[in-house]
Amino acid sequence: MEIRKVGIIMNGVTGRMGTNQHLVRSILAIIRQGGVKVSDDLAIMPDPILTGRNPNKLEALARQHGVQRYSTDLQKALDDPYNQIFFDASSTLLRARFVEMAVKAGKAIYCEKPTAVTVAEAMRLYELCDRAGLKNGVVQDKLWLPGMRKLRQLIQSGFFGRILSIKGDFGYWVFTGHVDDQPPQRPSWNYRAADGGGIIIDMFCHWRYVLDNIFGEVRGLFAQAKTDIPERIDESGKPYKADADDSAYAIFQLEGGIFAQFNSSWCTRVRRDDLLTIQVDGTKGSAVAGLRDCYVQSEAMTPKPIWNPDIPQPINFYDGWMKMPDATTYDNAFKIQWELFLRHVVLDEPFRWTLKEGAKGVQLAELGLKSWHQRQWVDVPPL
Repeated sequence: MEIRKVGIIMNGVTGRMGTNQHLVRSILAIIRQGGVKVSDDLAIMPDPILTGRNPNKLEALARQHGVQRYSTDLQKALDDPYNQIFFDASSTLLRARFVEMAVKAGKAIYCEKPTAVTVAEAMRLYELCDRAGLKNGVVQDKLWLPGMRKLRQLIQSGFFGRILSIKGDFGYWVFTGHVDDQPPQRPSWNYRAADGGGIIIDMFCHWRYVLDNIFGEVRGLFAQAKTDIPERIDESGKPYKADADDSAYAIFQLEGGIFAQFNSSWCTRVRRDDLLTIQVDGTKGSAVAGLRDCYVQSEAMTPKPIWNPDIPQPINFYDGWMKMPDATTYDNAFKIQWELFLRHVVLDEPFRWTLKEGAKGVQLAELGLKSWHQRQWVDVPPL
């Protein structure tokens, strides 16, 4: 069997998401399985080089996971023709410069989202790649989560009948750091507007591709947001002003007239099935999906509640729901998209999640901020 190696520059993966999801559970997992098997005669084998600014972090990460190549000299890695792909998981505000460098070097480009903090900048990066004829993509991992795949399966089978509405609930309590034994579980830049933080710019990018790809393209929205916790503790133990929005509430109108309500908050305590749940109500049935599981209730199994606040509720509303079985074996969502992008680069197979799709997510976030600050409904024009 031919093993076709592909050098991948992995920039800024010393952070939690870059290390766990992209390096360990995607690229290294692909290496352990023997590459991306194309046929009995060919497998695509990623060969990462870790790049970043901190040599100590890079060396420690490379040693921990047995990665042979790492460097603080990004330009040198880009100049090496062996490296065909540039992947960036650094801070959003640094991404443009890195993408520009990779375009000049003629690399295929794959980025975390959001790709920028303004739609103009996100589209500029896409157009740079497009004009240069470079393959490009954006991470849209939630599309391959088991829960989202089960929702798509239900839609394709006609389970819902006509979809009436969608309700999304995302979030959890992010500790402020004021109590020693409860350190923050998210980085401090997430809560500083000047550093590109804010839950709208973070999460509306996700909601855009989830809604567009599973239910229908977003045509308009109304959003409100706020900063619930104005002070948090940073990584050095010092208090800082948290001025980015940490909770947001939105109504999205999709093509076909479906409305989707999404609550997003880092200031909420979870009493639901998962950190993200999406409920879909249709004329023939409903479903509630989390990250992995999905529960369904058909029209025939729907109970008949009667409003009577004077007695204890006689119906246990959880009893009428049935857990969907796993239809297949579900691999890591990030890894699945990485394999698709590797096949796109090496075999020229289609890959529709380009940087333009990433720009659509930034567009929704930008319009969400506009709706919030102007307190008005806004249309979402096509890019």
